[in-house]
Amino acid sequence: MQINRSIEDYLERILMLQKARGEARSVDVATELGVTKASVSHAMKLLRENGYIIMDREQGILLTDKGLEIAQRMMERHEMLSRILINLGVPEEIAVEDACRMEHDMSQETFDALCRLKAARQEP
Repeated sequence: MQINRSIEDYLERILMLQKARGEARSVDVATELGVTKASVSHAMKLLRENGYIIMDREQGILLTDKGLEIAQRMMERHEMLSRILINLGVPEEIAVEDACRMEHDMSQETFDALCRLKAARQEP
């Protein structure tokens, strides 16, 4: 399965819901991403078939190690890019939205360079 922006968004959102609420359910993913329940159902089927999640009746959606790795990487990028943009003076709401778009398309080399730049600016 090709990992694309949509898959990354679903996995990241599942992780965010788990951290915020202790669980992730399909209906919550749909609400958070602003998509239909049918779209989430289709996505969950693909994620399950490709080993990124496990569906559990009691706990909802659980990330596998494979899914968790991608979700954590996306969340780290999102949080770091949001902080950088906010530090540059971008309003928080816009920074969060822009970071969401940037996190998917930016190379690892560029992301690492931005992290080094941020770290260098924080040194005394």
